Amino acid sequence: MLAAALEIVDEAGASALTLAAVAARTGVAVPSLYKHVDGLPALRRRATVAVLDEFTVRLTAAVLGHSGPAALDRFLRAYRDYARANPGRYLLTVQLDLDDPDVAAAGARTVGVATALLAGAGITGEEAIHATRCLRAAVHGFAMLEISGGFGLPESTDRSFDRLAAMLTAGVFPQ
Repeated sequence: MLAAALEIVDEAGASALTLAAVAARTGVAVPSLYKHVDGLPALRRRATVAVLDEFTVRLTAAVLGHSGPAALDRFLRAYRDYARANPGRYLLTVQLDLDDPDVAAAGARTVGVATALLAGAGITGEEAIHATRCLRAAVHGFAMLEISGGFGLPESTDRSFDRLAAMLTAGVFPQ
């Protein structure tokens, strides 16, 4: 059922995830789904946790074995690449129900990748939270504009992203 839910999100976006859509995809009646999940909110939470964990694995793999500016650059690129390759899933990572303990824990694992990376630059505690928010806002904004076709000029978005990554890296690791 979770696989079917994620397929729907991949094909039509997070807003298309409904019990009726999952039932149609799996060939069962909607009431049958209640044997597996307590309604749409529970299914959305399960999908969100799965996507956050997938996203965290990608970010971790990108930075593993790297440190300093190279690790941050790899983190930023992995973040953008995930959002571009999985726009429907990525949107599940944006507005999180942090009152749900499973979602909060999954979100904390994702944030943990960034805060561990920042610790290598001597940025810890409250400052790491502020820096993580700034990095997320910058890359999220770029990715969302890119996903939605918001960059209409002919210049390379890859070159623009290279500049953004360089600016962010210089801010975290000043020379």
